[in-house]
Amino acid sequence: MPSRAAVIAVTALAPISWGTTYAVTTEFLPADRPLFTGLMRALPAGLALLALTRTLPTGAWWWRSAVLGALNIGAFFPLLFLAAYRLPGGVAAVVGSVGPLFVIGLATLLLGERPTARALLAAVAAVFGVSLVVLNAGAAFDLVGVVAGLLSSASMAAGTVLTKRWGRPEGVGPLVMTAWQLTAGGLLIAPVAFLVEGAPPALDGEALLGYAYLALVNTAVGYWLWFRGIERLTATSVMLLGPLSPITAAVVGWAALGQALGPVQVVGMAVAVTATVLGQVAPRRRPPLAVEDLPPTGAVPPPTVPPAGAVPRAQARP
Repeated sequence: MPSRAAVIAVTALAPISWGTTYAVTTEFLPADRPLFTGLMRALPAGLALLALTRTLPTGAWWWRSAVLGALNIGAFFPLLFLAAYRLPGGVAAVVGSVGPLFVIGLATLLLGERPTARALLAAVAAVFGVSLVVLNAGAAFDLVGVVAGLLSSASMAAGTVLTKRWGRPEGVGPLVMTAWQLTAGGLLIAPVAFLVEGAPPALDGEALLGYAYLALVNTAVGYWLWFRGIERLTATSVMLLGPLSPITAAVVGWAALGQALGPVQVVGMAVAVTATVLGQVAPRRRPPLAVEDLPPTGAVPPPTVPPAGAVPRAQARP
């Protein structure tokens, strides 16, 4: 069984890979096709994993997979892209970073996870750190974009908490669960993409390479690691890894796209990373009593022996 630190490190690769989405989209993919991009991320990955695992849902898991696929993929992607188009990238990232706060509330209601002061502090600090990284003085706000961003965060948070609550069927691994959700989410996005954006665009070699990366590495592997982490960690702990995505996007933009990265952004990264680490610290638990400290089951307490020379109460004279 891998250690908790190892599980956290592997799960963190998911939001780190998602942080490369912006650079891949702007440099390799057709412009102004966000829904088609979401479709190409989800459906090919889901179908490929279904072909690999050869396992379909049974019983209640047909509708559960549809619900989880809608929350984590089918609704999340369109709302996320709508926010990205209506808001500057920095504002959209800040709105999206409130996801851990949604998870804390939902985990309290649905999972019985008591929120700790450390988790709340980490969630608020993460939003502040991300805002330092991505916001600028000229950032504009759009009500529709802000609502879409909040709904996308709420959708992902609900999907994360329900994934934790429902678990998975006996004998079914996280890879199969990933296949079910990606396929369901992709099938939900498909009609919306074709109705809103029309026929698919012509794709060149760079676009095909970009879509292949997004589908296989960014989505199939990324969501498998994410769902695997949800199974082994608390929902709040997993969601507090989310700020690694905008941080990665900023680093990739600086290193590969020549975007500015000043002292304020560096401070914001430090704050966000510190918040992420703080959110992974497991709460202290009181050590259980040792076996030798516990009375044996069904034991009868020994009789009280009166001190020497004492007269029993029944025989005592007034």
